[in-house]
Amino acid sequence: MEPTRERDQLLALKVMRLTKPTLMPFNLILADDQDLCGTEILGQNKNDLSKPRGLNYFPLGDLLTLPQNFGNIVLGETFSSYISVHNDSNQVCKEITLKADLQTSSQRLSLSSRNSQPVPELLPDHSIDDVIHHEVKELGTHILVCVVSYVTNTGENLAFRKFFKFQVLKPLDVKTKFYNAESDEVYLEAQIQNITPFPIYMENVSLEPSPQYKVKQLNSAGDGKKDTEDEVFCRINYLSPTDTRQYLYCLKPKPELYPEIKQRKGLNNIGKLDIVWKTNMGEKGRLQTSQLQRVAPGYGDIKLTVESLPDTVSLECIFDVTCRITNCCERTMDLTLVLQNPNSSPSTGLMWCGISGKQLGKLPQNESIDIQLTLLAVSPGLQSISGLRLTDNFLKRTYEHDDIAQIFVIDEQT
Repeated sequence: MEPTRERDQLLALKVMRLTKPTLMPFNLILADDQDLCGTEILGQNKNDLSKPRGLNYFPLGDLLTLPQNFGNIVLGETFSSYISVHNDSNQVCKEITLKADLQTSSQRLSLSSRNSQPVPELLPDHSIDDVIHHEVKELGTHILVCVVSYVTNTGENLAFRKFFKFQVLKPLDVKTKFYNAESDEVYLEAQIQNITPFPIYMENVSLEPSPQYKVKQLNSAGDGKKDTEDEVFCRINYLSPTDTRQYLYCLKPKPELYPEIKQRKGLNNIGKLDIVWKTNMGEKGRLQTSQLQRVAPGYGDIKLTVESLPDTVSLECIFDVTCRITNCCERTMDLTLVLQNPNSSPSTGLMWCGISGKQLGKLPQNESIDIQLTLLAVSPGLQSISGLRLTDNFLKRTYEHDDIAQIFVIDEQT
């Protein structure tokens, strides 16, 4: 308890933060019984109240201790406090009002759980108690303002207020990275670092997608469909101070958005990360990020994607690749396909087979066509598919597509 009684006041205000207790530390003093005062030091260690039973050198005892001051609180935790107004006088006080507000850098919140009606009277040696709760959602300095007003038995109106300042610290540092796939999938990597001075238990880290996406988490040892699967971080999911952990999610636009390329371009909102953790004494905290956004990739007038391609191919063998061409501009295009083989050199790995200059015909806006092409593997190793050109006959504009995909060529004779 923290007494804050004012002079000439009939009432006293006491405020205590409610939090989980901590284990009492045992400060062991090492000494040899042959040292000077060694016997006395060993006796003090043995009789120390905080000494754990059966563990002579363990730094934590069996007893629990309550916090001695307001201390600090981390973002996402619930701030709880016990407030008591006690009548220390021998007079009866009337019309007692207790208000508790929390002042932040941006707003002032009323936390009083009691109704706004004043208490009719408070007898000597009696108290008015209140417990307040608030989920902390802002960083920085917070001030708990407690105001007490009452009327004495002589009809005099008295009031006083007290301020209790505490800091709200950032518990986690969250960084995100986006990776755009050719299949319109978006991969989100979330890096979460524990910046508190104590270890925390990561109870849940999930991604709440925006309405345009469906999400699949990739942090389980299985296929991610069962909630009971073990996470790759093992079941005891502790995060020590300054440690960082990566979480991966795959987001895919909902099927009804596929026909509208323009609409898919405008999808910038991905979703929100929801993080729930517990401290070493079981206190729960929750942190939700703001809406995560990404810059949608620009496809230009034509989007070329690979729909099917073998992973490996034998040297001096031909293979097929299926490509999809999508018209992303606001007009119809008349396309011609040109296949350009690279100049003959030892580094040449793949050669086009087939007719170059083939007319693909007219492709309306937002429509797609699939074409099957054939290549010959002429060099072993990891080879890149390049040299595909599409010419719009209306504007006489050529679109070059290189490094479309990669394939591994195997020399089976070695």
